[in-house]
Amino acid sequence: MILKKQTYRPDKPTNPFIGALLFLISIILLFITGPIGFIYGIFHSLFTRGAKGIGEYLLKIAISIDQLGNVMMQHVLNLLWTNENGYKFGNRDETISSALGRNKKLGTLTAPGKLIDKILDTIDPNHSLNSIDYYVEPSENIIDHLGWIHIEDGQILCLKKADEDFYFIPKGIRTIGETDALTLAKNTKRILNIEIDMPSMQFVGIFEAQAKGKKPGILSRMTCYTAQYKGEPYTDPKTNQIAWLSYEDKHQLSEVDQLIFDILHQNGELA
Repeated sequence: MILKKQTYRPDKPTNPFIGALLFLISIILLFITGPIGFIYGIFHSLFTRGAKGIGEYLLKIAISIDQLGNVMMQHVLNLLWTNENGYKFGNRDETISSALGRNKKLGTLTAPGKLIDKILDTIDPNHSLNSIDYYVEPSENIIDHLGWIHIEDGQILCLKKADEDFYFIPKGIRTIGETDALTLAKNTKRILNIEIDMPSMQFVGIFEAQAKGKKPGILSRMTCYTAQYKGEPYTDPKTNQIAWLSYEDKHQLSEVDQLIFDILHQNGELA
């Protein structure tokens, strides 16, 4: 069984012989037990949930096949559907449509990729964009951040490092083996010297865009929360500067933070 990782770390080196052996075993099991499991699944879905159950069962199979295709076809898809600056196909936890949608957002689809996307849109409008999986297992192409949203009087608390020329929403990298609440509490304590009230945390959303300062195709993912806190935010001016920004200041932010500003402004929270 493969467990989803909370944050990215490279897979351990695999013995080529073991990899080939496990592949052969999985193929044999698929052909021997697959038909039995499929037939049983159809009847079980039919008698427990009717036609709707069959549809849901087949959709799950379709998604799994799509994920398999994303791994098997990754090198071909990276060659034909996206340019050298694109988001890479091949994440074992992601469908082809999801990776296609990420490249569409980045504007890195090639002509064949755009054609496939157009065909899919004809069948299902905005198919690839709606298929983007923001809960996909992190990979080397996604930097996984947790962000704290704090707004007062229509302005949001942001930071700027002393040696950089842009602002950012307080954030930190997800930590292996920790909950979002614990990681966010540690980061805000370290950066802003405040104590987050973890039970008060409220999910805001997940946002993705090209990571600032990284090579094209590397995405920054921000999972954002609000939370009450104790203390007065302050930071060492030698390392960070605190600023209260409004929507008109969004040009001073990274792409992913600009997306967050857009949503907060649309919701009437950010002036």
